[in-house]
Amino acid sequence: MTDLMETFPPRPEAQVTLANWRQSPFNRWGFQHVREIVPSADIACDPDDLWRLPPIASDSLDGLAIDTGQEATIGLEAFSAATATDALVIVHQGRTVFEHYANGMTRGTPHILMSVSKSILGLVAGVLAQQGRLEPDRAAAHYVPELKGGAFEGATVRQLLDMRSGLAFDEDYLATGGPIVAYRKSTNWNPLAPGETATDLRSFLTTLTDRQGPHGGAFNYVSPCTDLLGWIIERAAGRRFADLVSDVLWRPLGAATNGYITVDRLGAPRCAGGICVTAMDLARVGQLLVEGGRRGGKQILPAEWLTDIATAGDPAAWDAGPFGAYYPGRPMHYRTKWYIERGPSPLVFGMGIHGQNLFVDRGRQLVIAKLSSQVLPIDPDAIALTSRFVDAVRARFTIA
Repeated sequence: MTDLMETFPPRPEAQVTLANWRQSPFNRWGFQHVREIVPSADIACDPDDLWRLPPIASDSLDGLAIDTGQEATIGLEAFSAATATDALVIVHQGRTVFEHYANGMTRGTPHILMSVSKSILGLVAGVLAQQGRLEPDRAAAHYVPELKGGAFEGATVRQLLDMRSGLAFDEDYLATGGPIVAYRKSTNWNPLAPGETATDLRSFLTTLTDRQGPHGGAFNYVSPCTDLLGWIIERAAGRRFADLVSDVLWRPLGAATNGYITVDRLGAPRCAGGICVTAMDLARVGQLLVEGGRRGGKQILPAEWLTDIATAGDPAAWDAGPFGAYYPGRPMHYRTKWYIERGPSPLVFGMGIHGQNLFVDRGRQLVIAKLSSQVLPIDPDAIALTSRFVDAVRARFTIA
């Protein structure tokens, strides 16, 4: 369907609504127009302080061959089509060497990051930790006493950051009922049923009581942990999360465009997946990591926090979790909302459902920002193909 939301009013079958905006083909429009569907709060940039990543005339990616895993290779154009790419930006040594947009997206179009939003939160948490306003080893209930008696009681901020809580929660993105649907309704991402009482995110978090194991055990990917961290951060900083992201990251970063984050009926931010930004601004986040948290002469992110992300995770906790099947044969850990492929030049990356990615190889001074509208929330074939694409790009930009 190519005429989504194009007539006035749109034909019923071409309307993108709160009920279908994450489903294909409606997500091709919905992911670029989230603020027209779900309430949001701006993450303001500074229009007078732009960090330029200038494009260069380069043939460095000409003839790039991406292994399909089936004894064949494809090029960039075929890869982009196969993974429903809406935007792809590649930056090397601070200069843009590749930029591609599709499905009506442009350089100035914000696109939802899904769970790459978690990785942004992990950076903000580092700034607050350096400032002494957030203590990772403190219990979550120290900041949010409302958690006492629930599933999160006894969990530390660090365990939430590393997805090592014992919360029992079935993160089934294709479920049509149960806790995950109630969770989405509380965040304003799903419509209420006729006669159903409106809920809110923070109240939902206090209703979670079940555990599948102890806190601090295996990697346990459950998104409510990140929304809880948003609540903790707002309590610790005494600021709205959107304003805090603007102050400590988006303005100092030199973003070109305001981002935004979806909010619930009471203004609680969807930190687990609701941030929307342009592909180029996402690439700027990656470049900040390449630069060790510095932009020019200013340290924006704590260098030691970034080093900790790359080196301090627990591979055994990762191996005991459920995501290793998506990255077979790759030595991995998860730390502070970032995935790390370990090695001499670690690959640090954020990943979100439907094909959202930010890859950073600091040793190669390489950033890849990819935003997509894939059909499936989690598509193992697309994840594998994207990993092989990143392998091909990294091989092209070897360490000097």
